[in-house]
Amino acid sequence: MSSLNPPFLTRLCPEMSASSTRAVPVWLFTCCGMIFIMALIGAITRLTESGLSITDWNPIIGAIPPLSEAEWQRAFDSYQAIPQFQILHRDMDLQAFKGIFFWEYFHRLWGRLIGLVFIVPFVFFAVRKKITQATGLKFAAIFALGAVQGFIGWFMVQSGLTVRTSVSPYRLALHLVFALAIYALLFWAALDEIPATPSIIPRRLLRHGWVALAFFAVTLTWGAFVAGLHAGEVFNTWPLMEGGLLPDGATTLQPIWLNIFENTAMVQFIHRWLAPTTLIVILAWVARCWKHQHRTGLALLAAMGCAQVALGIATLLSHAEIVIAVVHQAGAMTLLSLILFNLNRLSQKTITDK
Repeated sequence: MSSLNPPFLTRLCPEMSASSTRAVPVWLFTCCGMIFIMALIGAITRLTESGLSITDWNPIIGAIPPLSEAEWQRAFDSYQAIPQFQILHRDMDLQAFKGIFFWEYFHRLWGRLIGLVFIVPFVFFAVRKKITQATGLKFAAIFALGAVQGFIGWFMVQSGLTVRTSVSPYRLALHLVFALAIYALLFWAALDEIPATPSIIPRRLLRHGWVALAFFAVTLTWGAFVAGLHAGEVFNTWPLMEGGLLPDGATTLQPIWLNIFENTAMVQFIHRWLAPTTLIVILAWVARCWKHQHRTGLALLAAMGCAQVALGIATLLSHAEIVIAVVHQAGAMTLLSLILFNLNRLSQKTITDK
């Protein structure tokens, strides 16, 4: 059988050439790709304020969109009853509503498709004994997390249907971080199916990698709060905010700790300086691993880290223009993938305390 892996991937991960006929990692990477796309659809849904256009949750029947003008009108009537329409979009007509409905519907439909693409091959591999019992239990747990993610999505939407004109930033952050956690688990599981080239590495390199992942996770979480508060649409200068490092009003909420989650100035301040700090941690890790790890993956990680910081600044300066903001979201997913890739390759090697 000819290789399923393009030359770029085999150069990034030479071990993949020996795994070209393995269906399990191909299946898992396919699911990861679909989750990657799902995150971008979610970003567009948020940026176009489409997330509250569907005001109910029907996991089965909801897969069918409105098929008649009467059904479209009923869906529009439901949207007209919520604060977002009454306060922000009173001039919206049915045709414009169909535009925002599309993105939320597509977002939910894509989630259902991910579930199908995951569960059907999973059952096949389990029946054919292509995976071990332990691996099967791990994959079943990931699938269960995907089902929970669907509920979290509805939990998020509910927060914007009664009082607010947008969803709760806490629930939005939970929804995004949970999605990326599922992505990370699947991506790691796929990499585990491809054994790394044996070698010996110092334990400190693995520890540094986990620290880099932790910094990235915190930065990503505050990016989700920036998105939830629309904080990227204010203080659109770099590197200063209103001519200073920290603008007035960044600590006005009480109790004081509330500012780091709900104050747009403080939330943006945290995210904008966590990003370069995380980049420094990543670049230091790349430098320490240079003699011990395949250099293509490390070079891509360093380049993507720099590009992601630049994309973040561009998103800010553009007042979170949709295309740039979505590319920034894609950059975050790509950077996460490269951190996980390099960390997984290290974790499969023999560790020494020297």
